[in-house]
Amino acid sequence: MTRFVIALCSLFLVPFSIVHCQSSNRQLNGYSLAWQDEFDGFGRPDPDKWSYEQGFVRNYEAQYYTPLNVAKRDGVLVIEATPANFACPDYDPESGNWRLCRERVQYTSGSIITRGHYSFLYGRVEVRARIPVCAGAWPAIWLLGSSLPWPGNGEIDMLEYYQLDGRPTILANACWAGKTEEDTRWDDSYWPLDHFTANDPTWASRFHVWRMDWDNEFIRLYLDDELLNEIPLSKTVNGKGGSPGINPFHRPFYLLINLALDTRVTSYDPAIFPIRYEIDYVRIYHRKP
Repeated sequence: MTRFVIALCSLFLVPFSIVHCQSSNRQLNGYSLAWQDEFDGFGRPDPDKWSYEQGFVRNYEAQYYTPLNVAKRDGVLVIEATPANFACPDYDPESGNWRLCRERVQYTSGSIITRGHYSFLYGRVEVRARIPVCAGAWPAIWLLGSSLPWPGNGEIDMLEYYQLDGRPTILANACWAGKTEEDTRWDDSYWPLDHFTANDPTWASRFHVWRMDWDNEFIRLYLDDELLNEIPLSKTVNGKGGSPGINPFHRPFYLLINLALDTRVTSYDPAIFPIRYEIDYVRIYHRKP
């Protein structure tokens, strides 16, 4: 198993110059480029475009988010998950909150968001990325509404990757509020990784384009132009579980890109670290009038 994990992770050592896409001024028929980040150069992401999530944030995940795990290198944004061993800055022994009651940080990773910098309603999003496929990796490209509490604010998962019942799986989802506070409505689509690697054994070593086309009728999620999920917005109206009667997908959303550690994996093989998630670009287009 260790040899298998090392082989998967070593795929990420392919020289970047082989796969880098230089087209930063691409225009599409019917669309105009509204926002982009090509992640050129070195250093931290543009602070006028991105903020960082910090600390233990959601899902009882093991990683503590820090800005130090996010950097531009050779024209890509690199998010790394690494082992750690330091006192948690937020530790409160009297707190019952899981985010505060962990005395030490065992893993760190990174998450960047456009909230407070850029939100949008409808359009096309393209993200070119190379994802880690080690057992334990949970990379994501997703969007949230900012005007309501979750899940009534809506969530769109352009990409999630994790081990589902032990099987590497790519997901494309959306969710909104259901009939009760405990009832979150999901429209999710599951794609085993071997659906993609069967025709290309080197799939994990390559960059791929995740795309969302979003208008007032549908959200369509694609991977390398293959449709993964089509979500009709006629059914995404919130129930009594949150902001009833509101359709969150007719409101602006902001973007998140993060690398979490998969909560479905009970222990992490030290051989998988550092886990590296690379993003070549993010481009957001609006439809031309």
